[in-house]
Amino acid sequence: MDVIYPLAVPKGRRLCCEVCEAPAQRVCTACTVTYYCSVHQRADWVSIHEKICQLLIPLRTSMPFFNSEEERQHGLQQLQQRQKHLIEFCYTVAQKYIFEGKHEVAVPAALHSLRFRRNVHGLSSVELVPAYLLLAEASLGMGRTVQAEEYLSQAQWTVLKSTDCSNATHSLLHRNLGLLYIAKKNFEEARYHLANDIYYASCAFGTEDIRTSGGYFHLANIFYGLEKMDVADTLYTRVSEIWYNYVNDHYQTLLQIRAQKPDLLGQRLVNDTGLDEAQDAEAIRILTSVLSIRESSFVRTPKNIILVLQTLAMLFYLMMNSSKAKEYASRALKLAQEQQYDLEQKNVQDFLNVITAEEDRFANRDL
Repeated sequence: MDVIYPLAVPKGRRLCCEVCEAPAQRVCTACTVTYYCSVHQRADWVSIHEKICQLLIPLRTSMPFFNSEEERQHGLQQLQQRQKHLIEFCYTVAQKYIFEGKHEVAVPAALHSLRFRRNVHGLSSVELVPAYLLLAEASLGMGRTVQAEEYLSQAQWTVLKSTDCSNATHSLLHRNLGLLYIAKKNFEEARYHLANDIYYASCAFGTEDIRTSGGYFHLANIFYGLEKMDVADTLYTRVSEIWYNYVNDHYQTLLQIRAQKPDLLGQRLVNDTGLDEAQDAEAIRILTSVLSIRESSFVRTPKNIILVLQTLAMLFYLMMNSSKAKEYASRALKLAQEQQYDLEQKNVQDFLNVITAEEDRFANRDL
């Protein structure tokens, strides 16, 4: 990290920190196009800069001279495609951090996503709303309610001005407003917004989609906190069933492929969940939270606990984490045996047999 010497900066050019927009004092030596104040370089590096450092160079340096208008247009299209890729990449990284509870680390990545969105779509586009909502959620996670309200106000105003805002964006907006009112202990207003979240998510994706389950989950948390256990239990069950059906469909599809092509056993090279990294992190957070509540509840319902354990086991298996998959499956099997649930015992044992067969295949191949 090199120090910036003010006399070396061209007259009239203002260099700002990538994170806080304060006057810059340092420049990244790897890309030489990213500037920082005295405190934020490390935060940006850990959050996102390490991953996109070299990708920023063509975006922040002068475009080369082109011999024709056709070449110039092609160069501009490539530049815009790079920015669109970085919009989604930074957004996914920030989302993943938030679902993992790393709210402060998520902020620089979310700011990058917002900045690229402004460059591509303009200052008043509805495409800015997802980035505002990420920043609001990160602020709530850090206990900065006033800052979260500012981001949510910007998101609301942008949505109000838009004539083509999607149901998915409306869903995200109401979900974050629900989280804000939960933080402010205004549970009546929180329930209103989460109900709207579920409505818009259902319109966009369907009532049984995993993207709708987040609204049910946060609504269940409200009722659980208010000690309305019957309602909370119903909603937690809905969340568990949505994720179980989704993960089980992917697991069964994988088994069918292997039945048709036995030589593929043990040769998965990529994550088979059908989710991106942020969605994987969201699934783990939701399901482990539901499991913790189920196991600590005064009225334990073994079948519901087994359902969540099975879902987590299949999820980790599809994420190629066999040790975690075996851990949750073994817990599910033990509970099913204690309760003498024959069907659950058979299903979990079959799942463990698949893992064992895969491990044996790997072991024999290495001999």
